[in-house]
Amino acid sequence: MRALEWMGDRVRIIDQTKLPLEEVFLECRNWEAVAGAIREMKLRGAPLIGLAAAYGLALAAAEHESSGFDAGVLEYLDEVGRALKATRPTAVNLAWAVDRMLAAARRDPGTGAGEVVQDEGRFPTRGLSGGPARGLTRALIAEAGRIAGEDAAANRAIGAHGQELVPPRAAILTHCNAGALATSEFGTALGVIRAARDAGKEVRVYATEARPFLQGARLTAWELVRDGIPVTLITDSAAGIVIRSGRVDLVVVGADRIAANGDTANKVGTYNLAVLARANGIPFYVAAPRSTIDLSLAEGTLIPIEERPSPEVTHFSGRRVAAEGVEVFNPVFDVTPADLVTAVITDAGVARPPFRESLTGLQGGDAWR
Repeated sequence: MRALEWMGDRVRIIDQTKLPLEEVFLECRNWEAVAGAIREMKLRGAPLIGLAAAYGLALAAAEHESSGFDAGVLEYLDEVGRALKATRPTAVNLAWAVDRMLAAARRDPGTGAGEVVQDEGRFPTRGLSGGPARGLTRALIAEAGRIAGEDAAANRAIGAHGQELVPPRAAILTHCNAGALATSEFGTALGVIRAARDAGKEVRVYATEARPFLQGARLTAWELVRDGIPVTLITDSAAGIVIRSGRVDLVVVGADRIAANGDTANKVGTYNLAVLARANGIPFYVAAPRSTIDLSLAEGTLIPIEERPSPEVTHFSGRRVAAEGVEVFNPVFDVTPADLVTAVITDAGVARPPFRESLTGLQGGDAWR
């Protein structure tokens, strides 16, 4: 399943706010539409919003194609990049992908005609007019295609490394959605689960509903049911009794940003699960590509935490469910301290404490960005 596809002149996405009741596809024909889709959570997940932003910059470059790429195009792309970064501040993949695309634009704005995308069928490089894209547009489409291909390969590698940590028979608890709907395909945390199933292991999943946006109930459960993987949906507040009763063998979650010391930002409620896992003696794993590791931040207190509008908490399906006048605190993420993380499963291998050394080692000694 692919939550995003490049159609040659537009980005086609599944509107995740409509799932699981409807499968509605949206087409973003300019970077503003991409930014709006990210901001409104029509697409979400750290790797996926990074990929969407990459194609958003390609669309912005295409706006200049007919004018022959005037001298201000790089300044314009910088402006677009800042706007895309501002849509959601916590996930580092978004800024990482934007910076990578801007670096590609600066390498040689007038070249790119010879660039070849890894999967021409999935990521065609024709321009907005339907003819071959030229120059900067083609170069940026190709770079976005590489990001997509690398993410897909990273997800498979995460699954391969992670499934080795899963017992032959295992009940796995996961939180929010870190599956194909959050990535280019396959998933990170759900990639570990899928890879374990594909390796012949008997796995079942406990998925938290992930209030208030219900990514677990709406998205994770939908993905796993489609895959034929047994899944039990629980309320967020039921995690304690489920773990303490011995029903869960391990917890696997995704991540939106991992600091150099291993502190991990993920969907709010992840910290609670890490504490429960430690108290009950079960492993707590984080699954994420290296693009999610931010070695420029020493620790998790430096990670910006996004807050979203109060109606997401006070309303359900458009109807108010909370008292008028109540104050709301609606952080989207929390930070799990590194000392509660058993290991970080990446595309380059499994990092274990001390994370400052192991994560840096997986990055080849340099910040991934």
